[in-house]
Amino acid sequence: MKHTHKTLLFKSLELLPNRLGFATYHWIQKAFDRSSLESKIKKSETTTQRLSKVCSQLQIDLKDKTILEIGSGWYPIMPYFLLFRCQAKKVFTFDINKHYQKKAIALFNTTFSKMYDYNVKEEDTNGYHLPAEVVYRPLQDVTQITLPKADIIFSRYVLSHASEEAVYKMHQKFKSDFPKGTYVIHFISPSDLRQHGDKSISMQDFLQYSKEEWSTIMTKFDSHNRLRLPQFIEMFQSLEYEILFTSFDSVDPNSLNYKLFKELNLHDDYKKYTTEELTAGNILIVMKT
Repeated sequence: MKHTHKTLLFKSLELLPNRLGFATYHWIQKAFDRSSLESKIKKSETTTQRLSKVCSQLQIDLKDKTILEIGSGWYPIMPYFLLFRCQAKKVFTFDINKHYQKKAIALFNTTFSKMYDYNVKEEDTNGYHLPAEVVYRPLQDVTQITLPKADIIFSRYVLSHASEEAVYKMHQKFKSDFPKGTYVIHFISPSDLRQHGDKSISMQDFLQYSKEEWSTIMTKFDSHNRLRLPQFIEMFQSLEYEILFTSFDSVDPNSLNYKLFKELNLHDDYKKYTTEELTAGNILIVMKT
């Protein structure tokens, strides 16, 4: 679907009552999403392998740890990998939205169990077919509530979709609420969501707009703060986080996306950054409070 058509569709959904808008959005996502549940799980398995490798390098032991996940998404994929592969003790998963659905989780449990020979012990009391070790907290703004005690704070491809103010406040709260030395691990995908399904635009296409222009294009269904890697680093350093590790993917100079990026008329807000800084993708940052 062309990005202009997608924007028009999402703008229309925003006119609906919140519950109806999200229900329609869920239906559209299912109708147009051609990737299988198995492929979604495999992508998160790749994330888990990368996480395990870096934690080993940094001597961070996830075994028997309580983990607080920011951004639950549609399925408890990472909580299950954290429990099954990394042997974490418990995962609290928070989300500003409510995407988990009971039937979908039941199907996910069956699929995950078949793929990894993992016996998911469901607890009916939580209402989502989740094991007792996964505590789902939807419709929660983590900056406004008392957070449970946890050894590690984790997110996978979530930070780019909160507002810049929310990201800052979130990390202010982590600094104030958690003991010094608590690990914070973020996987960040800072590319333009409108490029998914429309390869005619760059993964950094939104960098041509001012803040005011972007606010008129973006919707709550494809929100993106557009923060670049150095901006994340500057924010965390300003809050006195100790950054232990940073890695990212660079754009291949021979790729179509590199060509499309070079054709962009960047907004003045981004002209001070290098091509590598602007196009850095699949970011992993590990730090301590």
